[in-house]
Amino acid sequence: MSSLSRELVFLILQFLDEEKFKETVHKLEQESGFYFNMKYFEDEVHNGNWDEVEKYLSGFTKVDDNRYSMKIFFEIRKQKYLEALDKHDRPKAVEILVKDLKVFSTFNEELFKEITQLLTLENFRENEQLSKYGDTKSARSIMLVELKKLIEANPLFRDKLQFPTLRNSRLRTLINQSLNWQHQLCKNPRPNPDIKTLFVDHSCRLPNDARAPSPVNNPLLGSLPKAGGFPPLGAHGPFQPTPSSVPAPLAGWMSSPSSVPHPAVSGGAIALGAPSIQALKHPRTPPSNSALDYPSGDSDHVSKRTRPMGISDEVSLGVNMLPMTFPGQGHGHNQTFKAPDDLPKTVARTLSQGSSPMSMDFHPIKQTLLLVGTNVGDIGLWEVGSRERLVQKTFKVWDLSKCSMTLQAALVKEPVVSVNRVIWSPDGSLFGVAYSRHIVQLYSYHGGEDMRQHLEIDAHVGGVNDIAFSTPNKQLCVTTCGDDKTIKVWDAATGVKRHTFEGHEAPVYSICPHYKENIQFIFSTALDGKIKAWLYDNMGSRVDYEAPGRWCTTMAYSADGARLFSCGTSKDGDSYIVEWNESEGAVKRTYQGFHKRSLGVVQFDTTKNRYLAAGDDFSIKFWDMDSTQLLTAIDADGGLQASPRIRFNKEGSLLAVSANDNMIKVMANADGLRLFHTVDNLSSESSKPAINNIAVTERPSERPASVVSIPGMNGDSRNMVDVKPVITEESNDKSKIWKLTEVGEPSQCRSLRLPENMRVTKISRLIFTNSGNAILALASNAIHLLWKWQRNDRNATGKATASLPPQQWQPASGILMTNDAAENNPEEAVPCFALSKNDSYVMSASGGKISLFNMMTFKTMATFMPPPPAATFLAFHPQDNNIIAIGMDDSTIQIYNVRVDEVKSKLKGHSKRITGLAFSNVLNVLVSSGADAQLCVWNTDGWEKQKSKLLPIIQGRSTSTGALSDTRVQFHQDQLHFLVVHETQLAIYETTKLECMKQWPVRESSAPVTHATFSCDSQLIYASFMDATICVFSSANLRLRCRVSPSAYLPASLSNSNVHPLVIAAHPQESNMFAVGLSDGGVHIFEPLESEGKWGVAPPPENGSATAVASTPSASDQPQR
Repeated sequence: MSSLSRELVFLILQFLDEEKFKETVHKLEQESGFYFNMKYFEDEVHNGNWDEVEKYLSGFTKVDDNRYSMKIFFEIRKQKYLEALDKHDRPKAVEILVKDLKVFSTFNEELFKEITQLLTLENFRENEQLSKYGDTKSARSIMLVELKKLIEANPLFRDKLQFPTLRNSRLRTLINQSLNWQHQLCKNPRPNPDIKTLFVDHSCRLPNDARAPSPVNNPLLGSLPKAGGFPPLGAHGPFQPTPSSVPAPLAGWMSSPSSVPHPAVSGGAIALGAPSIQALKHPRTPPSNSALDYPSGDSDHVSKRTRPMGISDEVSLGVNMLPMTFPGQGHGHNQTFKAPDDLPKTVARTLSQGSSPMSMDFHPIKQTLLLVGTNVGDIGLWEVGSRERLVQKTFKVWDLSKCSMTLQAALVKEPVVSVNRVIWSPDGSLFGVAYSRHIVQLYSYHGGEDMRQHLEIDAHVGGVNDIAFSTPNKQLCVTTCGDDKTIKVWDAATGVKRHTFEGHEAPVYSICPHYKENIQFIFSTALDGKIKAWLYDNMGSRVDYEAPGRWCTTMAYSADGARLFSCGTSKDGDSYIVEWNESEGAVKRTYQGFHKRSLGVVQFDTTKNRYLAAGDDFSIKFWDMDSTQLLTAIDADGGLQASPRIRFNKEGSLLAVSANDNMIKVMANADGLRLFHTVDNLSSESSKPAINNIAVTERPSERPASVVSIPGMNGDSRNMVDVKPVITEESNDKSKIWKLTEVGEPSQCRSLRLPENMRVTKISRLIFTNSGNAILALASNAIHLLWKWQRNDRNATGKATASLPPQQWQPASGILMTNDAAENNPEEAVPCFALSKNDSYVMSASGGKISLFNMMTFKTMATFMPPPPAATFLAFHPQDNNIIAIGMDDSTIQIYNVRVDEVKSKLKGHSKRITGLAFSNVLNVLVSSGADAQLCVWNTDGWEKQKSKLLPIIQGRSTSTGALSDTRVQFHQDQLHFLVVHETQLAIYETTKLECMKQWPVRESSAPVTHATFSCDSQLIYASFMDATICVFSSANLRLRCRVSPSAYLPASLSNSNVHPLVIAAHPQESNMFAVGLSDGGVHIFEPLESEGKWGVAPPPENGSATAVASTPSASDQPQR
């Protein structure tokens, strides 16, 4: 908006105030964002009109604009929350906690835990920091003093706190002057013109030549009223432009970029107690979630429904109360070049790829698994921790007969093909490869060396410059762009083209799919520097904008989806990293520190919602997102390329960097080094079992395929045909010496029996907390037991480990979490529990009412649904902690809304009690299992039954009665397949067809299965047996790879007893850690030896395939006593 337009807004504001349009005045102040009326703001705060206070503020700043803004919103929402608590309106307080305060948990989880804890106090003044809280009126006044300081210090309010000095009724005066001037220009001016409208220019129609009166002495619009009340307040620096009206989230992207640099700022810390402005320190940034198409951090909290009862999606309970801190503190213009400890700056691994790396991507779950694509079309898959290359594939067209003639001709003319981009799908079950010639290839990944061809797409004419995964309409898709100036969207399951976006006038260089506020869109950049944005409606680009550098530009969001960055290099070698203001389409800040002439196109990456990194000038350069000045530069001990390729892993603990001589250096911080620690002492390659070194070759497909001989870079001849990996004869010879790993002695693994302060009969249910630092057990006597690992010098992360004993934890009050048992004997009941995804609450039952416990205080927050029927299984809805699926002993499933205390649906399909429930948030289904050995699939949109099937019971095997006849289900990490556990078998099912893909039956002479579970990465299955044996299976083929005998963990006095595991649980982050709950009330945690790093070695596939349903397992596959 031009300065004159801005001044016109001030004139309109003055006019509206003079005419007493009070509400309209403040609405225009807010919508224009040009003038912040402090007097009006103070009045609204004093009156407690919190919705209007935030609405008015929203015209000038958002929560996450800067530290000052965040502090302002926090203080307001905290006050609103405390007032609700003071009125004992707990439903309202919970609603405020979930809707308004949750956003701050990202920046200080401990503080948010403390705020949540106030719900458990009768009077929040019992909290030491709030002990001086007075009445509401005085608290608001104290807060206002602090808010005014923050507003006046906030750069976004500069030039907005003082209304311009204007003469009274300035707008009327200007209109009068205009009308008089029009009258003077009339051909036939009348002495006393009659002005009846302002909608058209004035014109007198009399035939005489009378002159118009003086404009000064003849105000045509009447007398001028007195000035209104716009109090002068302190003035500050440059104003920020306001968003345009283009629909979110692309609002304002049509506008011109702001030339106003983003000021460097520092702000006050958010704390639970009285407001204060103080120096800030870097926070401990929580781990980023994942994965792709994550929801935006600034919209998630408002999209949730209000919850009077109070189960928050993000509530997390803690012990310590800390001031709120924000990223970027301390990195101002006087920058000290000292790398923060959480930056990966130590070269921990060096890998020899064999050809020059062009693109790299870490697995989203398996943090040490690195995918690499090179300049000759090779693909490498590395287990970085062990320095082992799991797979190496050269470029081949899988089926040349299906390719266009253009591609076939191009390959004959120029056979050298480069990888432009490799990328994992959000769950790591697929990865895509974009090549410099037409082709996109998708592989499915099943763990270890198991990589299979999935889809090959002749996607673009010319090079495919970028590839990304996205989920429009909850359907996994692959988005590509290319030299043919188009962007295309493909179904990731079938390869069917869903969308084509045309409009770029140059080759499309990169794409960045994202969604925000439930709107899916794609940013794209082209080699002419144009940025465009597309919705999935085929209606054309919503944006036409120019990127700094106007050549090769890539875009990326921060991990929480809240901040947008781009990195570009011009044809002259000038490089830029900028942060964008999405609402305005303007550059918010430009980062300094690039070499004057970059030698190549600079690549960049983001991590931890805090850091930016780019490869430039033979080094890796780092910036704090909140500071434009270079934070530090690291040369990785030298040998880097001029503009090295870089890629962080999801946690930001590792950074892969391309180096000279086809090398890759992997840098690590302290967390990354700990990640490597378990494999540091692995024996040398020569002493590894031969199975680890199986050579993978390829054979032609059985179907007809055209063959074109293409000489490679090293002179070898590569046949471009459809291929499948098989084991060579040499490999088969080696596979004969594969042995099942037997753990029969305590010295052969790390195991620990958790300390017991209380004796219980048996452990019925067991789970690790989602944070990974505690274990929760439900005993058969209806009492819950909680063990926590403490952070100390020997355990820097505070995560669960078999090397150090935890503490059995209880609150200071000494109360226990004990389920309601009604009139039933809890020892005879079917126990069940479910833990909320933030570890704040546990929902539990032992034959009586369902209880909701606070995990921090152990207090019972609510009880509901008294029997009969009794609950037998509980599962939280993955998207809404207030929705719970409850399996009942009358064979029904009740979909219960905790917030409104109402059963929304009752599902009928089983004939006996429900024994298992599992949600898929990809397929939007609920899978149930029952004591009737039946599996059912339910649609979660309407809760209709889609499919059902009886579990085939192995012939000749008689099933037990009681708990052992239960059937359990658990979804694979891909959310498409699920594990079925029955005393007679383990099986993997595909969900949509309810088809058994793999099966491991228990022989009649062997002990029955008591429980089983996937490892956290779904690559392993841990299973326990009635004879106390524990087995570890490879989930890809359901083959046994390791067997733990009872003698490895049970003392000799129990070796001949009937003590055995009843339940088994996998750690949520460590794939090789699990725990078992025993029939004698004990809990054991297991890890492999540090020198081994894993549970045995994966057995070789049988007949080149691992997908067939197994019939009779071999003797080595059966548990033995």
